[in-house]
Amino acid sequence: MQTRAIVILCSLSLWLAAGSSLRAAEVNITPEIESVTIRHGDQAVNVMRNQNQTNTVNPAFAKTSRKCPPFCIQPASLAPGVETIAEIEMLDYLRRMSEGDTSILVIDSRTPAWVAKGTIPGAVNIPWTSLNPAKGADPISIGEILEERFGARNLEGLWDYRDARTLVMFCNGMWCGQSPNNIMNLLGFGYPAHKIKWYRGGMQNWEILGLTTVKPAQE
Repeated sequence: MQTRAIVILCSLSLWLAAGSSLRAAEVNITPEIESVTIRHGDQAVNVMRNQNQTNTVNPAFAKTSRKCPPFCIQPASLAPGVETIAEIEMLDYLRRMSEGDTSILVIDSRTPAWVAKGTIPGAVNIPWTSLNPAKGADPISIGEILEERFGARNLEGLWDYRDARTLVMFCNGMWCGQSPNNIMNLLGFGYPAHKIKWYRGGMQNWEILGLTTVKPAQE
C-alpha cells in the first residue's frame, strides 16, 4: 500500500511538472488560500486572483480623481458599531453564505448600470436609492426590503431586528457614497450597527487585486 501511494504521488508530481491544468496558482489570495468557491445565483464561481502577472486594472477603476462632492474620500470608520472589513473578511462572509448560512447577505449598493459592468460573486443588488426616502423610496417598499430581504419583523409599526441578517455592503470603493448612504439610512431605521459590515475598498480594491468578478445573477 505504501509503495502504491509513493507511485501515485510521483505520478502526480510529474503530471503537474508537465504543465497540467491542476498546476498550483502562482498568484494566490494568501499563502494558504489559492481560491474560494462561491455560489452566485445557481452557479458555482471559483474566486481567485488574475494569474496574468502583467495584467493591469480595469479601466473603469483606473481614475485617480473624481469631482468631490459627490465622489469624496470616505472615512475608515463610517459609524459607531459598524465594522469596516477588507477582502479576506469579505471572502469569509461569501464562503459562509455559500455554504448555507442564511444569516448573511452580501449587498452591492450600486445602481444597476454599475452592477452590470461586474460585481463580486455572491452579491445581490439592492441600490442605494431603494432605501433612500430622499430619492423616492416609499415606506412600503422600504418595509418590504427590511422584511423580505433582511429578515426584520414589523410588530405593529415597530421593527424587531433580533433575527435580522448580517448585511455586508460595498459599492465602488473608498470614494463612493452609495453603500455609506445605504448604511446610514438603515441605521436611521434602527437596524443594529453590529449587524452591518462595510467593505470600504469595494470594487476599486477588488479590481486592483485582480479578484474574480461576474455579471449580476438573476434574482
